[in-house]
Amino acid sequence: MSKQNILHKPSRRQRQARALRWVRKIHRVAGISLFGFFFVVAVTGLLLGWKKHSGGLILAKSYKGSSTEMLAWLPIDSLHRIACKALHEQVNPQLSLKLDRIDIRPDKSMVKFVFAEHFNALQLDLATGKVLHLEKRRADFIEKVHDGSILDHYLGTSNGQLKLLYVSLLGTALMVFTITEFWMWYGPKRMRG
Repeated sequence: MSKQNILHKPSRRQRQARALRWVRKIHRVAGISLFGFFFVVAVTGLLLGWKKHSGGLILAKSYKGSSTEMLAWLPIDSLHRIACKALHEQVNPQLSLKLDRIDIRPDKSMVKFVFAEHFNALQLDLATGKVLHLEKRRADFIEKVHDGSILDHYLGTSNGQLKLLYVSLLGTALMVFTITEFWMWYGPKRMRG
């Protein structure tokens, strides 16, 4: 190897410094590009963590019906008709009646009808059919924003393609941030050592 080639070959320290600058640039560009997404994920994650302690603001409490005796309960189809009628009368007659799920709480003698195409639900007394609570499902909305499925919900995409893209992007970005942050801490230590 000639003297000239030895002079132009970067030293180990210079290579490490160049790698560290490259890592910082990746970290900075990714951070600037995805700041809004990470802010939304952080805020919605915080809200979801506090949902049971929000005094009913984020997650409605489960109300108690009149009888836990199963023989006293009305049939589910009758309760469903009552829930649909109450939803149209008390909220909006144009709302879809398509169900997402029926949540039965035997210990509370309560059934909750959760609708699929909007964020409304009704809690009914299993024995009398009385509407115990009409709720806006804020926790469901926040969860859909948190995991990106809100895009699929409003754009009507099937199979959650947009959610998959969203979580893949943010998951990969979080891994990149973790690796680059570690390297920005470890790289200077390595250069000094």
